Amino acid sequence: MTLLDICPLETWEALETDLYEKFNLQGSVFNPEGTRITTVKNFSNPLCPAIKSMEKGQTFICSAAHMNMNAMVKKSREPLVEECDAGLTKLVVPVFYKDEFLGVVGGCGLLPEGEAVDSYAVSKIADMDEAKIKRLGSDVPPVSPGTIAAAIDFIQERIQQILDSCDPES
Repeated sequence: MTLLDICPLETWEALETDLYEKFNLQGSVFNPEGTRITTVKNFSNPLCPAIKSMEKGQTFICSAAHMNMNAMVKKSREPLVEECDAGLTKLVVPVFYKDEFLGVVGGCGLLPEGEAVDSYAVSKIADMDEAKIKRLGSDVPPVSPGTIAAAIDFIQERIQQILDSCDPES
């Protein structure tokens, strides 16, 4: 069973778009292997596209954070909020269908309130110019713990609605 067996791609794309529109999160839906199932681009800030455009940035900042979180929520079965190496908030909510782990729905791209982008780490990991990172990082919006909690609730509710309405066995 896969996420696309549950519902068509457009359903998952709509969820990603809603996460962006409601919470300014770069919404993403991933399969159990940690690969995005959509191609929606909804960046929350100007820094993330720059990081993702660099192979080292995509591999060692974005993908590394996601793969670790993916493995953790598969075991815990609970939502998880962490920071990537750039210092940005990343959240994931697991999707289970009849006890089978199908992947995660999540979002990223905002700074925890009162924090700053770790421009030094990004420059070293992604081999990017630190001044450019600081410039792009100055436009990363903050996010409160309350907003993150609301986003997790929203994702959990939408996952349940999707599973209930698109259940292939009903």
